[in-house]
Amino acid sequence: MRPLLQPALVNDPFGDPGLFVDFLFERRALLFDLGDIRALPPRKLLRISDIFVSHCHMDHFIGFDWLLRICLGRDRGVRLYGPPGFLDQVEAKLAAYTWNLVHRYENDFALSVTEVAEDGCARRAHFHVHQAFRREAEARIQLDAGVLLDEAGFRVRYAILDHGTPCLAFAVEEKQHVNVWKNRLEEMGVSVGPWLQRLKHAALDGTPDTQVFTAPHGRRFTLGELKACCLHFVPGLKLAYVTDVVQSATNAQRIIDLARDADMLFIESVFLDEHAERAAEKKHLTAGQAGRLARAAGVKQAIPFHFSPIYRERAAELEAELLHAFQTASASG
Repeated sequence: MRPLLQPALVNDPFGDPGLFVDFLFERRALLFDLGDIRALPPRKLLRISDIFVSHCHMDHFIGFDWLLRICLGRDRGVRLYGPPGFLDQVEAKLAAYTWNLVHRYENDFALSVTEVAEDGCARRAHFHVHQAFRREAEARIQLDAGVLLDEAGFRVRYAILDHGTPCLAFAVEEKQHVNVWKNRLEEMGVSVGPWLQRLKHAALDGTPDTQVFTAPHGRRFTLGELKACCLHFVPGLKLAYVTDVVQSATNAQRIIDLARDADMLFIESVFLDEHAERAAEKKHLTAGQAGRLARAAGVKQAIPFHFSPIYRERAAELEAELLHAFQTASASG
């Protein structure tokens, strides 16, 4: 079964950081960071339901205005998540514009904005176009074990890292898949059809095994019977996204915990190890440090991005350094 989540970097490694995660068979997507997003056509931007912003340096947040312009007048809201201070920053962005004609919009487009805190709690507020994007319904919420979003098919977790300012890293985890062995259905004399989608959902959402399903031609089976003979459960895909972080013991442990066993880790590789002092001054990772963190986390694949422009002609060296560190470093490295 192909994964539900289809990730792709928004820009090349020298462009603004950003990860677009499309949903297979759904008109929906997630976006991690909101820098220059002009490479994404409007049809893709309009699929975005949730945006996870690491921090509000310009190259991670300048795309907010473009996204807002595309979405105005649409009937689908967008949820945003960001670090401490994020509510004020979104409010300031919205306050920079004049909204005296918004009553003409038929749809009341809205932003739901969540700001996380170091104590595991968060604040959430809403901004509606028909209210000229005034801040409304602010409330404090408790986050469960670092989970920002938890839905039937996936969840998104975060960790707070240090970039001289709080910076969020994210992991999106697709929940367990269930595959149907169609050959076994055929052996039972049962045909496929829309009923299998109901069966899959029931198998994953805790429905009791005694639940009865009616297959084509009126044949009836319990969920337990179908699980035993024709359902196969497989783990879902896990993606992690880490950018703009200084190398430190605390950051390293938080990254390792968040990204542990991920199928794909998208991780900044701004400098070469030969410029580690410069990386530390600017509070970024080197490619070697990124590779060592990826190995320590036990990820299957590490994808570097966010290269410094000083390596415009040396991109292959950054990629090679990460790969070498990833393949040869010790877990303590």
